[in-house]
Amino acid sequence: MASLLAKLGRLWRHRSADEAAVRRVLPPEVLDRLQARVAASERRHTGEIRLCIEAGLPTSYLWRDAPARERAIMLFGKLRVWDTEQNNGVLIYLLLAEHAIEIVADRGIDRHVDAEAWRAMAQRMGAAFREGRFEDGLTQALEEVSALQMTHFPRAEGEPDVNELPDAPVVI
Repeated sequence: MASLLAKLGRLWRHRSADEAAVRRVLPPEVLDRLQARVAASERRHTGEIRLCIEAGLPTSYLWRDAPARERAIMLFGKLRVWDTEQNNGVLIYLLLAEHAIEIVADRGIDRHVDAEAWRAMAQRMGAAFREGRFEDGLTQALEEVSALQMTHFPRAEGEPDVNELPDAPVVI
């Protein structure tokens, strides 16, 4: 019975979250600033960074008790973050209904960064989000991912900026 109540509670949280919930914490002007930050970041390295903010999981994920990580990995593929020339794409995923944060990195960058570094980055984002500072948390994560990309995949002087993926945050 408790399991059913927990499942129904989770279903309610996710179904009551919608795009308007995302717009309350990340209005259009914030999304525009985040897009500009992604573009500026990617001019300094050859990696690709995608931000994805989802209000709530689809019902099919909820009925099978799928975790936010599973959804983030699926979106990593659907948004083609894995499909970069140097396999150095990174997805920063925020699931508002659960206040879940997932960072999914392609194998090129992931081989240089240990799992604890990604977890610590997500924890710092979570601290900002708990204080209601969503733009600050996403900006901090973006800067940290950018620093890693610049360390391991710096753009050589005169190397063209090939933008393999859109810079705009994805809102679902």
